[in-house]
Amino acid sequence: MTVLDQTGKRRPVTSATALPDLPAVRDEVDAILADFLAKRAQAVPGPEMTPLFTTLSSLLDGGKRLRAHMCVTGWYAGEGRGDRDRILRMAASLELFHAFALIHDDVMDRSDLRRGRPTAHHALATAYVADGHPPRRATAHGLAAGLLLGDLVLTLSDDLIRTSPGAEATWQIQPLLETMRSQLVYGQYLDLMATGRPCDDIEAALRIVRYKTASYTVEWPLRIGAALAGAGPDVHSACSEFAIPLGEAFQLRDDLLGVFGDPAKTGKPVGDDIREGKATVLMALALQSASAADKRLLRTAVGNPDLSDEDFGRVRDVIEHSGAHRQVETMITARRHAALTVLDRAPFPFPAAEALREIAGIATVRQS
Repeated sequence: MTVLDQTGKRRPVTSATALPDLPAVRDEVDAILADFLAKRAQAVPGPEMTPLFTTLSSLLDGGKRLRAHMCVTGWYAGEGRGDRDRILRMAASLELFHAFALIHDDVMDRSDLRRGRPTAHHALATAYVADGHPPRRATAHGLAAGLLLGDLVLTLSDDLIRTSPGAEATWQIQPLLETMRSQLVYGQYLDLMATGRPCDDIEAALRIVRYKTASYTVEWPLRIGAALAGAGPDVHSACSEFAIPLGEAFQLRDDLLGVFGDPAKTGKPVGDDIREGKATVLMALALQSASAADKRLLRTAVGNPDLSDEDFGRVRDVIEHSGAHRQVETMITARRHAALTVLDRAPFPFPAAEALREIAGIATVRQS
């Protein structure tokens, strides 16, 4: 079998030139996670930890597997060869790291729903009461247990890497993992510091996007995959050039869905970002462009946890009328275009570049 390269010439298919099968990657990663977690659940000291693993399994049942796809495609971009098991297990470990981040993020934000289901701390509170414990302690227990579950999942993420074939060679990606994790913490802290204070500083909002989402969602998974393939500096540079604008576009789409999305598709209620007072690019643009009266409404409403649905509707109308919605759509389009332009000159095998084009579309043109 052959494929066409960027010049139109036919080349034989190898592990490096084969087009990554994204649905197959998802299935393979899910199988690894199911097997790994089943074994770890059987090895715990006592049955009291069963709700933790049950909650984790529920959280992992769904999601886009974007980080896994990025990691595996990064391996293809770096012309990875040989047994794919190692890269698939690394991809699965990144999904566990993502689960850790979601669990702690939901605790910090006191979120109720994730992917249409109760968040981990809510599920653990429910399990606590179902096990015969006093309802008055349910909320406090759920929050504390959620933090512990997040810690456990972070440990499991490391454990999956440590027990993978060729784990002794993971020293080469350790600096990337450490940078990814530290940047996520930095981004989360920036988000925490800015929450509750409506601000029209677009660059400050974009800084949160870059560190909280873009880096650990796209850039580092892609580069970790490339590193495991033994890629050189030119490939790593192209990975970052592609990933940073795409990661920003991904989060900008998320911000729009948080205000204008359909809860039946997103799995989360709209308005949470407004009620929590998140410093989003969408809100910064609205504050810059809204009339004086509308700005007063925004500054009163944003960060009010008791904001009624009717008042949220007014806030959404103000954002729409300010032109912020349209501006964010323009920013998403520009960043997607910038990312795709990188692929035209990136030193990636043609099939890997095509897979990244597909992922870029999925990540930025979505309703969930």
